[in-house]
Amino acid sequence: LLFLQRVVLLVASDVDALCACKILQALFQCDHVQYTLVPVAGWQELETAFLEHKDQFKYFVLINCGANVDLLEILQPEEDTYFFVCDSHRPINVVNVYNDTQIKLLVKQDDDLDIPAYDDIFRDEEEEEEDSENESDGSEPLEKRRRFEEEVIERTMKRRQRREWEARRREILFDYEQYEYHGTSSAMVMFDLAWIMSKDLNDMLWWAIVGLTDQWVQDKITQMKYVTDIGILQRHVSRHNHRNEDEENSLSIDCTRIAFEYDLRLALYQHWSLYESLCNTSYTSASLKLWSVQGQKRLQEFLADMGLPLKQVKQKFNSMDISLKENLREMIEESANKFGMKDLRVQTFSIHFGFKNKFSASDIVYATTSLMENIEKEGPETTNFIKALDSLSRGNLDKLHQGLDLAKKQLRAIQQTVASCICTNLVISQGPFLYCSLMEGTPDVKLFSKPVSLCLLSKYLLKSFVCSTKNKRCKLLPLVMAAPMDVEQGTVIMVGIPPETESSDKKNFFGRAFEKAAESTRSRTLHNHFEMSIIELKTEDRSKFLDALISLLS
Repeated sequence: LLFLQRVVLLVASDVDALCACKILQALFQCDHVQYTLVPVAGWQELETAFLEHKDQFKYFVLINCGANVDLLEILQPEEDTYFFVCDSHRPINVVNVYNDTQIKLLVKQDDDLDIPAYDDIFRDEEEEEEDSENESDGSEPLEKRRRFEEEVIERTMKRRQRREWEARRREILFDYEQYEYHGTSSAMVMFDLAWIMSKDLNDMLWWAIVGLTDQWVQDKITQMKYVTDIGILQRHVSRHNHRNEDEENSLSIDCTRIAFEYDLRLALYQHWSLYESLCNTSYTSASLKLWSVQGQKRLQEFLADMGLPLKQVKQKFNSMDISLKENLREMIEESANKFGMKDLRVQTFSIHFGFKNKFSASDIVYATTSLMENIEKEGPETTNFIKALDSLSRGNLDKLHQGLDLAKKQLRAIQQTVASCICTNLVISQGPFLYCSLMEGTPDVKLFSKPVSLCLLSKYLLKSFVCSTKNKRCKLLPLVMAAPMDVEQGTVIMVGIPPETESSDKKNFFGRAFEKAAESTRSRTLHNHFEMSIIELKTEDRSKFLDALISLLS
């Protein structure tokens, strides 16, 4: 279909979208398809990009954007324009699902979409119009009157049925659209496409792994979904990477090898020191309560229990004694169990570039995210996007290392902000949810005007708060977090995240709630992000908006 056409790729700013984009670019290269790549960070940019390109192009591919709104309504395209939408945002808008002509959704066959039936949502207008136009004047007045009465009754019945149908339709749509959640990673969907076409390469498989890991790091999918998808990818990994291990030179200098492993759930530890990683990983930091003096003591006890000298723990992981590194995972895991950290191991993959460079999938996710949301200005907005995209190619190790350095800064900033929010009691219970607002002038506050960084901060903060609070009710509450967005324009960015519970299904109701609260108070809000649960708001409207949100959710 796309062989002879020029295509526009509209790609959202998240790591999964970048990975899906890399796979599609590689496929386009195989088939010599010409394309134009346009990064879009929100709805406004998507609309602008479409308007700029709609005259020259008829085919648009949307990655991680566009599924959860009525695209034809928003973009008003010509009849001969086609959209291919690969987006993990759920629920998918029903008009997109039932539009067969202009919108093609790329979804995995076994994704459970729960889409309402066509007849429950759409109704043909023709059947409403068939009114009493077939009256003949030849009949007796008595018969005429009787027929007229029958028609009145019939029309009344029809109206009543229509009202009932509309009420039921509203109810069905409300249930369907109430929660926002995520389906299969777009990079995995694209890899599936490549596999079906027998064009899948090891590089593409690695990008699919990074896309899935991004969903896990950002806490967008359940543990169950993660483990299932890891299983699917594991079969592909063994298909692509089996080699006789006993061969003399099983790894050549320039080759790439992907391996499945049970790794430690410690952020960037192989490129940092073990100590820094323990302090800046949300799981260990929250479990040990590292923001308190008591917590720091527990960390020392934990290290002592492992029998690791402080000097070794605080130096670069690469420089640690090899004898210590060999059994490190087992040592850490054994001690972690004693300290109540039962889930310190996680199923993941790592990649070897030749002999020297080994990265785990989560390393890549942190590095790429940091490059994309880098706040140190270096040219136009799209520079960050292109840099992040480049860092995913194995030829660009220098960019990847730059990303890793930025990621360490980012994780430190998040951990310090979490500690100060908890120590100064900035997290307050508002009744149906917890609320925390960062003030202008807080260190690193600029970083948290970026959506992914703010979401990561919110998730880390909620985890830590749940570990630190004695109040049982507060442990079950969701969190709304606000940070200054643009001081000159007087705006804040606000995100809502679901409760931090073991059985959480990761479904988020804040998107709809934010819309309703803004409507009812006429707050000046901007719903520009592809995640519905992130909004921008005028600072002076914040208090009335929050009041409306409280009464709405109470």
